[in-house]
Amino acid sequence: MTAVRTEPTAQSASHTSFPPGFVWGAATAAYQVEGAAAEDGRTPSIWDTFSHTPGKVRNGDTGDIAADHYHRYQGDVALMKDLGLKAYRFSVSWSRVQPTGRGPAVERGLDFYRRLTDELLTAGITPVATLYHWDLPQELEDAGGWPQRDTAYRFADYAEIMARALGDRVGVWTTLNEPWCSAFLGYGSGVHAPGRTDPAATLRAAHHLNLAHGRAVGALRDNLPATAQTSITLNLHEVRPLTDSAADAEAARRIDAVGNRIFTGPILDGAYPEDLLADTAHLVDWAELVHDGDLTEISRPVDLLGVNYYSPTVVSAAVEGDAGTRNDGHGASDHSPWTGADDVTFHLANDQVTAMNWAIDASGLHTLLTGLAASHPRLPLMVTENGAAFDDYVSPEGRVNDPQRIAYLHAHLEAVRQAVADGADVRGYFLWSLLDNFEWSYGYSKRFGAVYVDYGTQRRIPKASAHWYADVIRQNALPAAGEQG
Repeated sequence: MTAVRTEPTAQSASHTSFPPGFVWGAATAAYQVEGAAAEDGRTPSIWDTFSHTPGKVRNGDTGDIAADHYHRYQGDVALMKDLGLKAYRFSVSWSRVQPTGRGPAVERGLDFYRRLTDELLTAGITPVATLYHWDLPQELEDAGGWPQRDTAYRFADYAEIMARALGDRVGVWTTLNEPWCSAFLGYGSGVHAPGRTDPAATLRAAHHLNLAHGRAVGALRDNLPATAQTSITLNLHEVRPLTDSAADAEAARRIDAVGNRIFTGPILDGAYPEDLLADTAHLVDWAELVHDGDLTEISRPVDLLGVNYYSPTVVSAAVEGDAGTRNDGHGASDHSPWTGADDVTFHLANDQVTAMNWAIDASGLHTLLTGLAASHPRLPLMVTENGAAFDDYVSPEGRVNDPQRIAYLHAHLEAVRQAVADGADVRGYFLWSLLDNFEWSYGYSKRFGAVYVDYGTQRRIPKASAHWYADVIRQNALPAAGEQG
């Protein structure tokens, strides 16, 4: 069993290098890459149901086949080895392992993750397992989903199953990936599965996701070796007011409350922020929602905090006729995902954007990492997702050249390196994503991968950025100025 290095990082040895032992990886998510949606006992998750509902996903795309990683994992691991990856962050399909979200596991489902993990270890790649990347078993959603407290208890049982099955070979465990998206996009704006638009359900889901995390950490700790590491991955919003006005500062505070501190408060500090409770008191009775002992469970210590970052969040107070939008880049909806702050207006940080229309600004990643280091100095950090979608295509010569992605990665890795130099204990970086894949409600229209996937043939073509990233890994350093690739 392999764990991530546990000693703090030291300041890098040169102006381009990373600390010795810095973990270089790439990440995927089960529903986005596995396919095999109905094989070996797997039953529908909320994303199967959502993607098969007309009008929910662009072009009617589904994850039924995706990148067929379930059948092609050996070749994909060989690709990882060729690129020099030191770690692979994958997620487990809950409904592949425990189809109803209750009861005993399906061994055929567990066997896939055993095979994948063994293949990674044989290749010298550290497996990093994420228990939940948004694919709740549909049967649990039919029983009420994350707004129901019982779902948190079911998740802890599932965590115990996984710890017993893979605890002898997986040393790094993440409970949840981006619970903000699960709660606020799934139950608030409805642009993610299960597609509900209920503000009160959004907040109830957020609390029960927090509780699920805490109970899962307890289950993992009870069933894993003492050397195993636990974590959660948050897509923390680097929130900026558009102007110095008091109104815009208030807008930023409200977004920070429902975008960040609704998770960091209870998980890292053992309490929900008072301003969050006040902002949302008209939507939910927090005294009824939060039971005695919940915050103690939620705040169980973790060994690492995963940080996902793509773009800053620039906000202002809502002003009629201004140039902003209520659409914050998470998908078009008549319902705001920002429960409790749904009258805030969003703006692009600049006009340099990815294919997702997300502004490119690496300084936000540096700000997040150094801010976390200042507020929680003893908590090791890991960049668990960072990357960009661009309109990639295969040239007549059979190559995929993506200089925009290389520039994006170079800037963001420099932000990470500078954060380390400024004292942040950042242990590693996981590129999103290893493969082009099913990009949720955007279907197959957006490509985040370092490796191009021809979905018709499932042929893999490493992009120029993949080769550039391999060089960074080999040197444990960024190329000198003017050598971005």
